[in-house]
Amino acid sequence: LIAAAAGLVGCSMEDNTGNPLDPIYPFNLAVRRVKAAVIAARSLPFHFTLTARAENLIYGRMDMNDTLRRLEAFAEAGADVLFAPGIKTREEIEMTVRTVAPRPLNVVMGLRGPTHWMKELEEMGVKRISIGSSLARAAYGGFYTAAQEIKEKGSFGYADNIISYDFINDLFK
Repeated sequence: LIAAAAGLVGCSMEDNTGNPLDPIYPFNLAVRRVKAAVIAARSLPFHFTLTARAENLIYGRMDMNDTLRRLEAFAEAGADVLFAPGIKTREEIEMTVRTVAPRPLNVVMGLRGPTHWMKELEEMGVKRISIGSSLARAAYGGFYTAAQEIKEKGSFGYADNIISYDFINDLFK
């Protein structure tokens, strides 16, 4: 409700505890948390999109069965969108789409490892794609590579691949 009062129209409910020694909430508690968030979201006078996340895979719990079980329970609890950061392969994505259907699945791209074209993801049934911090990290990577070139080689060849001021200024028109 605080997020909605601040003007947001959606948020994510994660099942991670923030405790590195025990990073994932027990199943029943995770489901109760999503149910409570759904009740709060539905009490608003406008549509508030609630994304429920099963965080096993990004916290080193490589239990796909539990991840799917959680997503299915979150869908049954009323979450609008389901998300399991860390699913990457076509098989994992297609299996997850089937598990949460008809609710939409969110996947994250722009990370290392298996990647898919947007058209492929659409064909697999993915409805939403997140890119997280990947664009910012790509920019920082270019910055770092340029700085390393200056420091280590004393050269400025990186400038051959940069975009012009005019192009950047046109983006803001």
